[in-house]
Order: sequence, then C-alpha cells, then structure tokens
Amino acid sequence: MVLLKRRKKDINMKYDYLVVGSGLYGAIFAHEANKRGKKVLVIDKRPNIAGNIYTEEVEGINVHKYGAHIFHTNNKEVWQYITQFAEFNRFTNSPVANYKGELYSLPFNMYTFNKMWGVVTPEEAAAKIEEQRQEIKGEPKNLEEQAISLVGRDIYEKLIKGYTEKQWGRPCNELPSFIIKRLPVRLTFDNNYFNALYQGIPMGGYTKMVENMLEGIEVRLNTDYLENKEELDSLADKVVYTGPIDAYFNYKLGTLEYRSVRFETEVLDKPNFQGNAAVNYTDA
Repeated sequence: MVLLKRRKKDINMKYDYLVVGSGLYGAIFAHEANKRGKKVLVIDKRPNIAGNIYTEEVEGINVHKYGAHIFHTNNKEVWQYITQFAEFNRFTNSPVANYKGELYSLPFNMYTFNKMWGVVTPEEAAAKIEEQRQEIKGEPKNLEEQAISLVGRDIYEKLIKGYTEKQWGRPCNELPSFIIKRLPVRLTFDNNYFNALYQGIPMGGYTKMVENMLEGIEVRLNTDYLENKEELDSLADKVVYTGPIDAYFNYKLGTLEYRSVRFETEVLDKPNFQGNAAVNYTDA
C-alpha cells in the first residue's frame, strides 16, 4: 500500500519528496525522482535499508531476513530495468512438499500425481482429479471446498490442509475460497513454480541492489515517521508513505490482518541440509 500526500509548498522546505520506507517501491521511486532532478530524503524505522527484501550475510550465505524473495516477471521492460542495479543468478523456484516423510513435487504436476496415485499419463491424472472433485457441489464456499474442487481430496488432505492452517492460523473451512483460486495445477512434468520468462535472485543480495538504487540519495535509518510525523512532514513538499496503512491512520478502523510468519534461524555445520532451497512441511 502506497500513500502520496501533497503539502502546500513552503520556501523553507528542503526536499521535494520525503519517502517513508526504503523497500522496493520506496527505493525505485526515490531513484526515479532523483534522476529527474528532484531532491529526495528516504527514511526507514529499521536499522537497515531494503525493507522486507533485506538480506544479510551469514557464514557466506545471503540470508533473506524477512522471508525468501524470488524476483520473477514476464515483462521484458521490467527485467531490463531491474538488472541495471544487479546481476541476477538463474535460480528457478521448484519447491518440495514433505508430508510426514513423503516427498512430493510442487507446484502440483505429473510428478506429484504419480507419487500420490501411481498414475502415469495426463489422462489418468485428470480422471483421478475429476473423480475426487465431484464431492463439491455448486460454487465452493470456503478454501477447503475450493481446494478439493481444484485438485481433489487426497492432495488437499496431504499437501494443502495442514500447511495452510499453520500459515493462516485458522481452519481451512473458515478461510475464503479466493485465497487459493490461482493454485497452479499442471498435467505436465514441469515443476518450475512460476510461469515467468525471467526469474532469479540478485547476486550479492537484495540489499546491495537497493544500495545501488539509492546511490546519491540521502537516507536516514532508525527514523520512525509516525512518531515524528509533524517534524518530518515539514521537510518536504510531498510525502510518499509505503508503511502499514492501518498504522498511518492510527488504527481508527482496527488492525488489518497481515498474513505473516515467524522466523527461527539455525546455523548447521553441514554442507546440505534438505537437498532443496524450499521445502514445505505440509502436515499439521
């Protein structure tokens, strides 16, 4: 959510733009404004730039502190733009699901269906899914019914139910159906999660990429905009706010439910822990 606030121009104002938040949107906006000759101040309440795509080096590994981010797009113009700030590797997201020690390929594809049911051809897989989805009559009323109508009961129970309930903190039959409407289901052996022509992760990490975007721009860290709003507003003609929208309005309508996870980090003295970059543990 991005909020642009215009203020009446004051001759004492030092900046054209105050950008609140140094994540991807804030950094790109600041870069483009600066390129056009605008005076920009970027602030962030965290002790680091890059927002939720911040990466830090641990034991020679660029760790995504706030969860893994894989850049992907079908837009050639977007790809050419972002690669001016960093060289990208050729990482392809091919997750694995672990259900009580049973391993399945994600997104759901012929490898998944073969492991689940022993089917070999796309026709057999489609017939099995069609057979199982018949239990849902009419328009799906919740996430559980939506998932079953897409991939059947077996896959729902083993690969969707427990994982989803852990992530959202509530039963699947209490979650809206639209959350899972775009679930990828493929009758091929393609386990590339994204249908994107361009994808990868910046070599050197996202933080370095954002540093390159903010080159030549004043940045102040450990600066809480909402705690110092009046003072900071007075510095610029326009404010671009990229923080939580409920906080901006002082939670007048309550707190928004943000989908979130808790991170627990361990450093293991072994060269390869699980054989794949992303493994979803799907049992409850």
